[in-house]
Amino acid sequence: MFRENISKFVKVKCSGCNNEQNIFNKASTKVECLVCNKLLATPTGGKAKILGEIQS
Repeated sequence: MFRENISKFVKVKCSGCNNEQNIFNKASTKVECLVCNKLLATPTGGKAKILGEIQS
């Protein structure tokens, strides 16, 4: 069965300090970098809008 709505954690690289941080792709609150406090993700009601660079 194909499941499109699978939630997961993604590794995001901060554009301010290059810190890599794991965040939930359906975050319900704003997510900030733990090092420089730059905004990494904002909630949208579904999947979060990721503002940093997603790492593989």
